[in-house]
Amino acid sequence: MERSDVDARLIDALAQTAFSVMAVLNRVGAENDLSLTQLRVMGILRDRRLRMTALADYLGLEKSTMTGLVDRAEKRGLLGRAPSETDGRAVDVFLTPAGEELVGPVYRRVVELLAPMVETLRPAERRQLQAHLETMLGPPLP
Repeated sequence: MERSDVDARLIDALAQTAFSVMAVLNRVGAENDLSLTQLRVMGILRDRRLRMTALADYLGLEKSTMTGLVDRAEKRGLLGRAPSETDGRAVDVFLTPAGEELVGPVYRRVVELLAPMVETLRPAERRQLQAHLETMLGPPLP
């Protein structure tokens, strides 16, 4: 499909949706003294442990930027680092117990603020939207 064939209304709706979601994420981040990137990292790590390089690549960050971000979160006691269990040369990043304790309420707050938007759809429409979004986003992180 050529880019000129993409429906401008769809692109506009997608952009408006992104702005609405970003507003919620920025609000929740501010309520918890987390930058948007820190919030993203916490969300990504809430159910996994990742190599620092994989996390930086996924977020589109330089290694030095990722190191600084993890340093700051580590000082707050939210993230930890350890040698990879599968590759001793690599470093894994993970949530500490304090980070895990923060992630639950943060996630519930995001759900609370985004639920009104999602609840405008019928259950079948929600499932369809989820499937379409997952297709658009591609495979999830391991």
